[in-house]
Amino acid sequence: MKIAIHAFDGMSLFHLAAPSLVFGEVARLGLAPTWQTIVWSESSHVRTVDGVLLSDLSSPADASGADVLVFPSWHSDLRATGPEMINLIHTAHGRGVRVAGLCLGAFPVVDSGVLDGREAVTHWGAAAALSSRRENVTVNADAIYVDHGDVLTSAGTASAIDACLHVVRTLLGSDAAATVARHLVVAPHRDGGQSQYVLRPVPEHAGSAQLGRTIDWALARLDEPLTVDAMSEHAGMSRRNFTRRFAETTGSSPAAWILSRRLDESRRLLERTSLPIDKVARDCGFNSVVTFRQRFASTYGTTPSSYRRRFAN
Repeated sequence: MKIAIHAFDGMSLFHLAAPSLVFGEVARLGLAPTWQTIVWSESSHVRTVDGVLLSDLSSPADASGADVLVFPSWHSDLRATGPEMINLIHTAHGRGVRVAGLCLGAFPVVDSGVLDGREAVTHWGAAAALSSRRENVTVNADAIYVDHGDVLTSAGTASAIDACLHVVRTLLGSDAAATVARHLVVAPHRDGGQSQYVLRPVPEHAGSAQLGRTIDWALARLDEPLTVDAMSEHAGMSRRNFTRRFAETTGSSPAAWILSRRLDESRRLLERTSLPIDKVARDCGFNSVVTFRQRFASTYGTTPSSYRRRFAN
């Protein structure tokens, strides 16, 4: 597996470091024997906006042979993508290469046309500019990343880490992603649909601890019916206050958060056990195996059985 990360003159070192760190950690930890990460550019060296000179970079020809093509950012003037780059992206995508545009890196990806008729996300401050870039691409100004399977885009800064961990999870499984996250001391999973930012800070008072205890309580009971009323009662809050506080803290509604955690657990069971699909569904709190299959396919673009085969030894 070869990951090719694009670099250019004037880019932020942080934007380059985020995917380099996550994907590089996979190789350093020995999680995938053939895993390789390269940094490429149109020239042999670039200077970041921080003044750091990067030399001996790989070439576009090296990038064209990658399995995953990552654009961590784009020029601050949001210039139009040149025809050579558009052709590189379009050709790679046509070969089945996964393409990822992180933060402003969504601009060259959208310019290439591989997201026509679909949804993209970028830093919220550039969402309006991206919307005007290509009229048949819908821009989500709120999500932290959107993955179509073949093309992924993410919001700004730290969201790139979430998106890259998501790619690791997709390619190597949840255990590998959790191992990388643990070594980087970051959260192992934030849903792509979570908000990019919180409108109001979470107050520091006793309710915060209560909410944390309720989250732990819910995670231990994913196989049980978990209603908002039950969770708010456990937290000792009114339903309205609990729902508001929960969204401020997690960026998600309680119901959406519970569904995501159930799907997370189902992936873990599919990867690590041979339990029948209907047992996985019950253990993760789904009322029926049909509902489970529908939710799983809608979220991950594949069936539980196909997902399990991907990680079979």
